[in-house]
Amino acid sequence: MLTKSQVCERIRELGVLPAVRVASAEDAQYAAETVARGGIPLVEITLTIPGAIPLITSLVHKHPKMIVGAGTVLDVETARQSVDAGAHFLTSPGLSLPVMEFAVKQQIAVLPGALSPTEVVTAWQAGADFVKVFPCALVGGAVYIRALRAPMPQIPLMAAGGVTQQTAGDYILAGASAIGVGGELIPAEAIARRQAKRIHELARRFLGFVKEARARLEELKAETQIQS
Repeated sequence: MLTKSQVCERIRELGVLPAVRVASAEDAQYAAETVARGGIPLVEITLTIPGAIPLITSLVHKHPKMIVGAGTVLDVETARQSVDAGAHFLTSPGLSLPVMEFAVKQQIAVLPGALSPTEVVTAWQAGADFVKVFPCALVGGAVYIRALRAPMPQIPLMAAGGVTQQTAGDYILAGASAIGVGGELIPAEAIARRQAKRIHELARRFLGFVKEARARLEELKAETQIQS
């Protein structure tokens, strides 16, 4: 079993968290395995999927190198079931302090959702490993991430909700540690038609957007140091 620090480091390293929200466990398994083969062995299985809990167990056992998390975790009982199933991390669209407390006690990575500055700070103080700013695109996108980062540079933010190919790099440039991506990375049509190559290409693209943006940040940092 991976440690909490190993899970967080892998999320940070990849910079892209695929969120699987589909109609069946069969489709979810296909999505998770296909995106992993595309270069992102990291996936959030949302608990709105029928049979999500046993699917998490199955993925963890079948793919020991895949990091599998439970998404849409809204209460402690669901959090407990997810951890018992083998989930490597817990995430949600909003902030539940009881879930946070549970995750901290269990020493499992937790990525609560937050939107306002107050929620972001509250989540961080409660022990969040990353704070998932959701739904980010609806409140300004990368501009909003930049605004949050300015007074709170120590808080690792994950931008989620409406992240696209066109905006992925912008979020990283604005200071996001990672991005959460759903249908833009794993399109419903690609899952229905079992278009593995399409998903592989999208995975490669999103990883590329993150890598390019991080490289640009390093360039900007170096330029600033030279000027100073």
